[in-house]
Amino acid sequence: MSKTESAVSATYFSIIGNTVLAIAKALAGIFGNSYALIADAIESTADIFASLLVLFGLKYAERPADDNHPYGHGKIEPLITFMVVAFLVTSATVIAYESVQNILLVAPQKPPKLWTLIVLAVIIVWKEISFRIVLKRSKETNSSSLKADAWHHRSDAITSVMAFIGISVALIFGEGFETADDWAALFASGIILYNAYLIFRPALGEIMDENRYDDIIELVRIKALEVPGVLDTEKAFIRKAGMSYHLDLHAIVDGSISVAKGHEIAHRLQDYLKEEIPNLNFILIHVEPGNPSEI
Repeated sequence: MSKTESAVSATYFSIIGNTVLAIAKALAGIFGNSYALIADAIESTADIFASLLVLFGLKYAERPADDNHPYGHGKIEPLITFMVVAFLVTSATVIAYESVQNILLVAPQKPPKLWTLIVLAVIIVWKEISFRIVLKRSKETNSSSLKADAWHHRSDAITSVMAFIGISVALIFGEGFETADDWAALFASGIILYNAYLIFRPALGEIMDENRYDDIIELVRIKALEVPGVLDTEKAFIRKAGMSYHLDLHAIVDGSISVAKGHEIAHRLQDYLKEEIPNLNFILIHVEPGNPSEI
């Protein structure tokens, strides 16, 4: 299975899972008198649309390079991640607003039903499993948007934990603590916003071509010296695009050889790096003249 196929299958898994859970949470929240569960359902509904965006981004990013996009379409991934973050921020804002409205209500509220705790326990376990599955796929495929989708599952698990705590407090302490459910939803909205920032920051670095890949650069330098004719390396710049990386590398060769020989060494180096580091896509080699005795 290719990286794209693996990422797409993980996204379908997210879409189906979130759809089932959103319906279950909404019904449990309505009939179980729990706004925290309804808030959780809102978050899961946002997750569905976010996962659909991720699916679109993954398929679009795999389009081949063309005249208008000579480096391919991989940059769509961080843009999709920004949209996923927007969904998270929106859902957190809605949850916070509704929670505050319920807390400020003068009329007494009905306490949540005991059975809602069972529903939440199942949801928490499932969402944590989903988070681990999708996060593992995101690491295998090197997809930033899939990683954002994984953290959507984790934020959903967190809101469910908060709802579980809030409902438990309301049931244990009884009258006067009915709003514990809403306070839990309000606290969960803050956690969702924090997770949104954690997802946003790496995607911003990716779109700005921020230097965040020292480990790959070090590996490139080590592998480059294994190619006959390469004496050393100088500048090395890495940019991420979709699930792969673009490399600009200055390679030092014997300054006394012909241009044709230097060109041949550069091509051997390019082919070897692609073979040894599969995540490298576009590789630009700049040949620098050097003196073997000084290396």
